[in-house]
Amino acid sequence: MFDLRQIVLSLIGYTLLRHGNTNPPQRSVAIVGAGSAGLAMLKALVDLPDELTGGWEIVLYEQRRDVGGIWLPDSRPAQPPVLPETPLYPLLHTNTPIPTMTYPGFPFPPGTPLYPSHECVEQYHQDYALHYNLEEGSWDVVVEDHNGHKIRRSFDHLMVANGHNHEPHILTYPGQDDWLSRRSASSWEREIIHSIFYREPQRYANRTVVVVGTGASGRDMASQLVLYARKVYHSGRSHSDPATGPVELKPEISNFTSDAVVFADGSRAHDVDAVILGTGYDLRIPFLEDGGEALVKPKSSKRDDRVLTTNLRYLFPLHQHVFSLSSSYPTNALAFIGLPIFVANCPSDFAQSIYAAHIIANGSLLGSREELLKELDASEDELRSRGYDPYYIGHRLVDGSSFDYQDSLIDYLKERKAIPDDGTNFVEDWRREAGTFQHLKRGWHRVEELGEQGTWLQGVETEKDWADLMKRLDQWQKEWEKQHGLVFPQETVIF
Repeated sequence: MFDLRQIVLSLIGYTLLRHGNTNPPQRSVAIVGAGSAGLAMLKALVDLPDELTGGWEIVLYEQRRDVGGIWLPDSRPAQPPVLPETPLYPLLHTNTPIPTMTYPGFPFPPGTPLYPSHECVEQYHQDYALHYNLEEGSWDVVVEDHNGHKIRRSFDHLMVANGHNHEPHILTYPGQDDWLSRRSASSWEREIIHSIFYREPQRYANRTVVVVGTGASGRDMASQLVLYARKVYHSGRSHSDPATGPVELKPEISNFTSDAVVFADGSRAHDVDAVILGTGYDLRIPFLEDGGEALVKPKSSKRDDRVLTTNLRYLFPLHQHVFSLSSSYPTNALAFIGLPIFVANCPSDFAQSIYAAHIIANGSLLGSREELLKELDASEDELRSRGYDPYYIGHRLVDGSSFDYQDSLIDYLKERKAIPDDGTNFVEDWRREAGTFQHLKRGWHRVEELGEQGTWLQGVETEKDWADLMKRLDQWQKEWEKQHGLVFPQETVIF
């Protein structure tokens, strides 16, 4: 049995409890989180054959008011040092085409833009839960009351699916405290905040802002801020995919003086009012840390097979980024869904969930702990041979390997007769093909400028229709750019 006491004490919210029957449960499974990964895990468990799951008890714990994870907006704004419930900001749109983001067999509704706002993604997760009755029927709601009464439960298996965009990774620089203590030349009170607190670009009207970090959120913030701010500097190691608009590119910040931000090349910005850190998130699991099931050792690469360790980038030792290999409990007792980064979450989460669900049902599908640790060693060595440090890249699936990873999980089950082999891959051909398209985003922006969204989206309903739309749009934009002699940097495609 896996003791969930610390998790229950740490979560303030509601739980969803499914009762199989009135008899004592033969097996109990707890899922933490009702975002993309948690819904995928619940769906995979519900899909298991009845002969495997008869008498199971499945409990879903969610800290927030509804399903959707980070796509669910804040109910109340938060101010530092209190962390908001989500990093979502009102102007957020997807940076990948939505057909590639879907759970298999469940496309977005007809008429959805190819790169929609966050509201569409939030609604998609709610529609998925309703369609498959993942939050209806014989579910009870159990609330921790305001008197602080706690519920202690024990479970055979724990599925951690609470995401990894909660604990901001905050850089500090020499001299920043002195810089913060003085007002800027324009009399604004200076600030350094993490992007988790960023919401409205209008707040920075007529200010000068430095955005740190050249990932998706950094580029997005810089592109939005330039419409309102007096000036925007974009600081980072590289600018292979720059923000749009008149943004001044800068290298990393070196330090601060009382009146300037100093960059690594020695250049200075004297007129800065605010610095926004788009520097990502630390990999933390507070409820496991509090219960002693996970150690926090920043930058560590020393493995202790008796306990899980996070170095803030990588959680180890894990089998296939899913099952804990800690010797403190069986190998199928603790699993993580949704750790891989720079992937399309829904299909990746669902592949992991199918894999985890079948191994929960039949632990003999896995080899011994010793064999699995050797496999992990070999996998990490293979990454090193390609020039990657596994303890630095963490759960990033490098060199476009996310599709192969998903297929490998399902193929493993097929090879062991856990699921039927229908002769097809888990990752559909159209998803792989979409990963090669280089003109989609620019093409969709041109469609929006021409006001032709309705024409392109007319009759698009099925996955096949969405796949055909992306192929036609990519070719249409490619030919237009060639005709006009336009050349753009290669797009970063995250699937």
